[in-house]
Amino acid sequence: MKLYHAPASPFVRKVMVLLHEAGATDRVTLVPVSGTPLDPGTMPVDRNPLGKIPALERPDGPTLYDSRVITRYLDDLLQTGLYPPAPHLWETLTLEATGDGIAEAALLMRYEMHVRPEASRSPEWAEGQWRKVDRALSAVEDRWTSHLAGPLDIGQIALGCALGYLDLRHAGRNWQAAHPALAAWWTGFAARPAMAATA
Repeated sequence: MKLYHAPASPFVRKVMVLLHEAGATDRVTLVPVSGTPLDPGTMPVDRNPLGKIPALERPDGPTLYDSRVITRYLDDLLQTGLYPPAPHLWETLTLEATGDGIAEAALLMRYEMHVRPEASRSPEWAEGQWRKVDRALSAVEDRWTSHLAGPLDIGQIALGCALGYLDLRHAGRNWQAAHPALAAWWTGFAARPAMAATA
């Protein structure tokens, strides 16, 4: 299998963490790519017409894309158990969607303030994205602490990758100050070998 890959992407990192947790990094070849919405560059648009990563090329079917599709596929292939059976599955999927939503909003902020031409940038729009991030962090801290303390699942991985991306691209926002319980969880989770290997 080939994984179209950029190490700073929180969505690529989610796939890589799953592979590390499964001890299966040798099952994929990493293909470095780069690009933006303004210039697809070397993004695999022939494999994913949306021009996004990750994209997983496999020998027995079409290329898979969207990290949630890829992680479900790898979970099934490698039998990782990171998607638990129902009824816990619905909580896991919701937390995964929340983590992915945080990462998406943070990525859109990055594009807005660093990729768009300066004359076209909208700080107000970027602040609107940050409000989504902040609301989601509050919701996780208020409603999901018991889930975060439970067995490892893809929801925790998605959230961890999103928090890592906030630290990478938006460290000046200091999200930890307003969310101390979540920050404490993140400190421990970031020390997992699979997270450290993909930082």
